[in-house]
Amino acid sequence: MTSHVDQQIAARIARVRAEQERKRLEREELAARRKAGLAKRHAAKLRALAERGLDLAPPTSLDNTSLAASGV
Repeated sequence: MTSHVDQQIAARIARVRAEQERKRLEREELAARRKAGLAKRHAAKLRALAERGLDLAPPTSLDNTSLAASGV
């Protein structure tokens, strides 16, 4: 038989664990939403750039015609 104090402690521990689990699930859900939103924003940005006719492909040849950071 457990004492009244032990029962209260066990109930408090159970409440804390349930709250921790709820917060963990909430963080996971927010992370998933954030990731999905970021992907949508990136896709929209790429669509907008493509609609403006900007070439998003990397250069086919590297000709080294740009100036170095030192300007030499």
